[in-house]
Amino acid sequence: MAKSPATPKGLKRFKYPPEPARVEAIFTRFEAMEPEPRTELKFRDPYTLVTAVALSAQATDVSVNKATDRLFEVADTPQKMLALGEEGLIPYIASIGLFRTKAKNVIAAARILVEQYGGVVPLERDKLQALPGVGRKTASVVLNELGVEPAIAVDTHVFRVSHRLGLSNAPTPDKVEAQLFKVVPPKWLTRAHHWLILHGRYTCVAQRPRCENCVVAEWCPSREFYLQAAAAAREGKKPAKR
Repeated sequence: MAKSPATPKGLKRFKYPPEPARVEAIFTRFEAMEPEPRTELKFRDPYTLVTAVALSAQATDVSVNKATDRLFEVADTPQKMLALGEEGLIPYIASIGLFRTKAKNVIAAARILVEQYGGVVPLERDKLQALPGVGRKTASVVLNELGVEPAIAVDTHVFRVSHRLGLSNAPTPDKVEAQLFKVVPPKWLTRAHHWLILHGRYTCVAQRPRCENCVVAEWCPSREFYLQAAAAAREGKKPAKR
């Protein structure tokens, strides 16, 4: 089978599905460390949440929060955002990647919300995904965060961590999402997304994962490979293939 983009050379592609006992152990530990994980994006209500999530595409939560701290003081409703306009919005989000396209989408979405929904964000997946700049991943984050429906939005962190932990082995985000929904017990579905993102953001980072600080290292099938790679890097050698 072809390896996924998350599987580096020398690291085998794990079989799917993973052992239920190992999945249980991983998420039990995540829950023990952080019982109620939340998004790191700052928001006040459904509108500011969907706007913040849309702005966060290909940008860090830190950079988005810096921008929205100022933006939401002047435009925290679709009506105010529409009044601000695209040119008025740009100065607030110019520090975020793809800001011109995002400004166009945010204003277009605000117009639809005002004209079609009376300024209220519809919390149905199909209607959310129809808004400019709101795709499946953004809709999943919003619906999950607001407790409307459990969702696992697969960004680069979730994609990477789920492969390294052997929770999935699919080559695309949509397929990874489907695999995770099958193996993550229902009691953890609303929180799994956050645990995997936070783990990927702070511990299981893309380059040189911090396996020595990993709270689920004992159940990680990739741990030995990355520890060997780190040791080899310190010694100036290539890691041994598995």
